[in-house]
Amino acid sequence: MALIFRTAMQSVGLLLSFLGWILSIITTYLPHWKILNLDLNEMENWTMGLWQTCVIQEAVGMQCKDFDSFLALPAELRVSRILMFLSNGLGFLGLLVSGFGLDCLRTGESQRDLKRRLLILGGILSWASGVTALVPVSWVAHKTVQEFWDENAPDFVPRWEFGEALFLGWFAGLSLLLGGCLLHCAACSSHAPLASGHYAVAQMQTQCPYLEDGTADPQV
Repeated sequence: MALIFRTAMQSVGLLLSFLGWILSIITTYLPHWKILNLDLNEMENWTMGLWQTCVIQEAVGMQCKDFDSFLALPAELRVSRILMFLSNGLGFLGLLVSGFGLDCLRTGESQRDLKRRLLILGGILSWASGVTALVPVSWVAHKTVQEFWDENAPDFVPRWEFGEALFLGWFAGLSLLLGGCLLHCAACSSHAPLASGHYAVAQMQTQCPYLEDGTADPQV
């Protein structure tokens, strides 16, 4: 029963980490981190991502323009690019390492301690990937709120608001954190049964010579 529960925990943790990693990649390239609705022209909406700004018009559709210079971007967008790339890389490494530590994987069955360490390392990498995804999304959201409630800006100036990518990034970061927690818990729960199992095998090996000779075990 414990083995089934541990295997299920590992599978759910890996699936959550994989889902968070995919959503983190989509968030990185989705040009909907901020949206701008123009009251004077309701048929035109603006969106902004980490790489480009897009305008959506009913007659023309979506037209996007890449940012000309990385250094000309605001600080939160520059740092967000780096952190999202880091999150994607850490998430991939976490999935790769955790996959080799699963109990359902037949390879390396004799190296239980190594597989347990791989699961712990994979969980830590998933945590780090989740944190590095939540930081840029939350920073951009914080700056958007500050600019929206800026009293120095005139009332007729349009304000940027939250885009769909921010909510997708929050969900991706939380999925990576939860997946890493489940992987770490599964690895820690497999430690105690593993130790008792090794002790039982060692005890059987010490008793086998005496059973074959028909003599009594001197330890008894």
